Amino acid sequence: MTKAFWNLCKVSPVVLAAAFFAANSAVAAEVNEQITNVAQLSEAQKSNNIGQVTSVSQFSDVQPTDWAFQALQSLVERYGCIAGYPNATYRGNRALTRYEFAAGLNACLDRVNELIATATADLVTKQDLATLQRLQEEYSAELATLRGRVDGLEARTAELEANQFSTTTKLVGEAIFNVSDVFGDTRALPGGSTAARTDLNSNTTFSDRVRLNLYSSFTGKDQLQIRLNAGNIAQLDAGSTSTTSPRPNITGTSMTRLGFDGDNGNSVVFDKINYAFNFNDALRVKIDASGGELYENVNTFNPDFASSGRGALSRFGRFSPIYRQGQGGAGLTVTFNPGGPISLSGAYLARTANNPTLNNGLLDGDNAIFGQLSFQPTKAFNIGLTYARTYQTNNVNNTVNNNLFQSTGSAFANNPFGNNTATESNNYGVQATFQLSSALAISGWGGYTTADARNGTNAGADADIWYWAGSLALKDFGGEGNVLGVIFGQPPKVTGGSIKNVATNVDRDDNTSYHLEGLYKFKLSDNIQVTPGVLVIFNPEHNDANDTIYVGTLRTTFTF
Repeated sequence: MTKAFWNLCKVSPVVLAAAFFAANSAVAAEVNEQITNVAQLSEAQKSNNIGQVTSVSQFSDVQPTDWAFQALQSLVERYGCIAGYPNATYRGNRALTRYEFAAGLNACLDRVNELIATATADLVTKQDLATLQRLQEEYSAELATLRGRVDGLEARTAELEANQFSTTTKLVGEAIFNVSDVFGDTRALPGGSTAARTDLNSNTTFSDRVRLNLYSSFTGKDQLQIRLNAGNIAQLDAGSTSTTSPRPNITGTSMTRLGFDGDNGNSVVFDKINYAFNFNDALRVKIDASGGELYENVNTFNPDFASSGRGALSRFGRFSPIYRQGQGGAGLTVTFNPGGPISLSGAYLARTANNPTLNNGLLDGDNAIFGQLSFQPTKAFNIGLTYARTYQTNNVNNTVNNNLFQSTGSAFANNPFGNNTATESNNYGVQATFQLSSALAISGWGGYTTADARNGTNAGADADIWYWAGSLALKDFGGEGNVLGVIFGQPPKVTGGSIKNVATNVDRDDNTSYHLEGLYKFKLSDNIQVTPGVLVIFNPEHNDANDTIYVGTLRTTFTF
């Protein structure tokens, strides 16, 4: 509003300044913004909160040379109905809408009525009252509309407050519908195996996974996560003869596993509980009480494919196997980022932290010590150097054998020394992401592991294991939000050492498996993604005597 308009209206400066202050009032902000939930309303109120002042000099952005200074000063001294923002600003130079002007006029009317009611009407001049009357008549329609909109907003807010799930908690859900089938001549066998080959007979499956996350914040900078999980997506691998969780042999190799598989008969379980908070501006702390996973706590340098529900279709294609160390445990992750291009993360996870028996517990059972240095000199380039030291006792709650890479390599690489052998490993990894343009991204990783047997008949033996992969993402391919992806690499492979596989009498994986994956993430809407794709494993189990295996998948992901 300009000085010319001020004079054009022939309105008392005191009255018009009163209306002008409401341009920044909480009421005007609430009327002109579509507030959809209680949390947004609360933030709007905070951001537009104004406080009463006793002198116009309290405003840092109002100077005695300003053309409206005298009017504002008079308004404060005579009427006491001027207010500003908590940061001591008035923001008097922003444009008014008719609704905002009406809001200010309404505020002034209320103040004048209060002065009259308290026997201080002598402060209100006849000229001001006449001006107010004319303004009230002029803006009667806007005032009526304003009151109606505020009443409607208050009713809506009351309804939201009465029916909201929680004042501190948000519910975020994900549901996956998946159709898969496996193709090939025979099931894979480990290198050196003399077992008879069997036909790879598999039927098309339709399965699901549902996750409900409860995210709670108590300070605005912390987060408590509790996740409920249920699913019946079969593992397409060599199966299990365990008496507690038997599974059929589908492909003979874990290299064909999907990145979102898991079958608990669709029974709902609490599989993840953690709490994260900022220790200070540079230090983030996360405590995992159950279901801790390094790949959810630190950067994995494969942003387009890391998610189980919206990323790669395969288990190996999501990220480097180094991030699966200590999977499912409890412990602590700390990330230090002083604000520059370098950040440092450290973690400790214990897989049997809740078990008080011998060779278990927080410090004496299976555990992983993890560290990662990240360097991001530009937005387009990010690289990480990673180290993890793990100890596996071959006895996780008496049900699981050693699994160094959590079923992302050959059976020999995951358990090089056989059952009943405690295994210690040092894992080294390098990962990088290149954002070549807004539509093209390349990511890759490489890793080396040296594993040592600590007891049993193979005590003192060691094994060297290597793996690598790269991914290409074409973004907005065929439409905004769509991603065409290709992933190619070598799953973990035993390349040498002083150990022979007891079952097959070999000391290394003689041949090389290659993982090729193509997928297209199609964004049907903001909440629905459809991802068709195919996974091809050449020389499964690093054994060129095995036939190539193909896995076709159609994954539909709903988020809500």
